[in-house]
Amino acid sequence: MAREQALRTLETWHDLLEKREFDRLRPLASESVVFRSPAFFSPYPGVEPLVHILSTVSTIFEDFAYHRQFWSESEDAVVLEFSARVGDKKLKGIDIISFDDAGKIREFEVMIRPANAAVAVGEAMAAKAGPRLKELLGKPG
Repeated sequence: MAREQALRTLETWHDLLEKREFDRLRPLASESVVFRSPAFFSPYPGVEPLVHILSTVSTIFEDFAYHRQFWSESEDAVVLEFSARVGDKKLKGIDIISFDDAGKIREFEVMIRPANAAVAVGEAMAAKAGPRLKELLGKPG
């Protein structure tokens, strides 16, 4: 895996997140990308679900900020620590982003604490992103 390409992908991720230009996420993701939600055990495969989920959550999180990042020993994954707020619930979390050999996002996993904040995120996402997500995944509404 080319670390330089992963670093460019990560730099673009930070820039598009700040500018809320989520269409720029598509070329950064592998065609076989998988998103792992803090609210559900089953992963969400595909580029369009990834873009939809991350663009929607950006409208739910308030005061979002990354604080630290840690690279895996093999340098094919990075952990980004963040904080945010959903309504009156403050939360801490991590994004675990794994990269393929081309430096594209292979997997994007999110973990959130405390539990009541994770529940609030899950409820808000189900209401805001759920119908379109079901459509993207080909599941009945």
